[in-house]
Amino acid sequence: MADFHWTAFWGENRVAGGSPAEVVTAVKAGGHESVLVFDDATGKPVDLDLRGTLEDCLGRLPKDNVEPIEPVERRPGRPKLGVVPREVTLLPRHWEWLGQQPGGASVALRKLVDAARAASSAGDDRRRAQEAADRFMRALGGDQPGYEDAARALYAGQEDRFRELTESWPKDVRDHARYLARAVFGAGSTEEK
Repeated sequence: MADFHWTAFWGENRVAGGSPAEVVTAVKAGGHESVLVFDDATGKPVDLDLRGTLEDCLGRLPKDNVEPIEPVERRPGRPKLGVVPREVTLLPRHWEWLGQQPGGASVALRKLVDAARAASSAGDDRRRAQEAADRFMRALGGDQPGYEDAARALYAGQEDRFRELTESWPKDVRDHARYLARAVFGAGSTEEK
């Protein structure tokens, strides 16, 4: 399971980056109580409670990188394997085909989902990187000159245009937007942190 990686900004200045514990520790040590913290995987702001001691703050951090799933009524199945029963609606011809597959409908559906995930993995990674960079840019770069054109360049995969349009932005905001966008433009693009 991947670890969280957060980045904290105080105004337009990057003040911390790393695991949640590292970010909280740096923010508390620096006395920056009103910071914006972003989850680098999604670009979404993190609702961080910095009240109390460092230990209090660390105790409130998420324990893993999994968003809570709505509780599901406990039914027969294989809970130890992580099997979660949910309803799927298909047309009769789909059910007929699934019923003819070795292992039945559940096995066939799992194989189809795994194959689709593998086939779309690169595209999904690119889309997630675009969305994360855009969310961050909207929050801290939305008032910067050329923001809308930079967002268009991001979604169009135009690295040179994106770099050109973000060049005049505050250094930390620009560099972090480029860091989040690195998967959009391919390996070796934009500077690494």
